Amino acid sequence: MQQKMTRRTVVRTAAVVGAAAALGPVLSATATAAPGTDAATAAVAGGRRPKRPATSANGWTIQANADRDSQVWTRSVSGAGLSVPVWIGDVETVLLHVVRRFHYEVEELHAGDLAGWRPAKEVRRRHPESNLASGTAVRIRQGAGAHGSLFPLQIDTIRAILAECDGVVRWGGDDKPVDESLFYIAVGPLDPRLADLAARIREWNATPGRGAGVTVA
Repeated sequence: MQQKMTRRTVVRTAAVVGAAAALGPVLSATATAAPGTDAATAAVAGGRRPKRPATSANGWTIQANADRDSQVWTRSVSGAGLSVPVWIGDVETVLLHVVRRFHYEVEELHAGDLAGWRPAKEVRRRHPESNLASGTAVRIRQGAGAHGSLFPLQIDTIRAILAECDGVVRWGGDDKPVDESLFYIAVGPLDPRLADLAARIREWNATPGRGAGVTVA
């Protein structure tokens, strides 16, 4: 026995069919979208990938400017009457500590003796001096980079400063070719030793009798 089709049944059936028809393209698009994620990835991979920023020899990003739209800003060396452009933050803390100790314990520095950030075009890429372009290096006693520019006792003090830095800072006097004026951060941006050393130096600076010019145990 056939059931009668009421007006309500007809309307309900039509609504269901219409909804299914409307969802058809959506479901089809969704089914295609799963590979579409890979397709999007492939499209990016097939296109031009974003260019990685240039880095200096120690892995830090080269900076186009100093004191403007940059990680490099000019900072004063406490007690020395000098200033130098360096990467701000932990790098700044460590490098200025090295400069202060050099000034107090190795040789008094004067205007023109200290330099920091330099444009990338002025340094050799993939060489330690390229670290100047990222603001993660300084030159102390510019022009005195050749071997033999320091007395033995001065070198002994530099060795003590480097030992205090636990491998975070390297001296160009240990490089080939030798550059006795160059001091630079020897670890990458994510190396925890840099932050640890910077924290210790800040503590020394905040404690009377523990700053630059005082031998730290």
